[in-house]
Amino acid sequence: MKVAISTNGIDLSSQVAERFGRCNSFLIVDTETMEFEVVQNTAVSSAHGAGIAAAQLVASKGAKAVLTGNVGPKAFSALSSSGIKTVTQVSGTVGDAVRRFSSGELKHTGEPTVGGHFGTGGRGGRRQGL
Repeated sequence: MKVAISTNGIDLSSQVAERFGRCNSFLIVDTETMEFEVVQNTAVSSAHGAGIAAAQLVASKGAKAVLTGNVGPKAFSALSSSGIKTVTQVSGTVGDAVRRFSSGELKHTGEPTVGGHFGTGGRGGRRQGL
């Protein structure tokens, strides 16, 4: 299965990024072989719609799941509409996250974990539960 992991790095030892739509890149990893492709997130500096554009990007790469720190409501909706499962609150290295996902340790998220514009100074940028 192909999974997309948000990161600011370029390999399996890179850290999982806290933000889905505003990460620098995605590693598209085949969970069976651990082969991966680095895909630059062209939406990272977009004024609006970064999460939706990032969701469209990972969908175009054939990802069936996304592993990330947090995901906002519009990105979550776009991922769900594309049939992509979202796993949030993921940290550590990309390689470790993929192994934990493959073993069933990481579970799918049923809702966004932050409000819109998280991390950009927008009004919705609060984590749930804080």
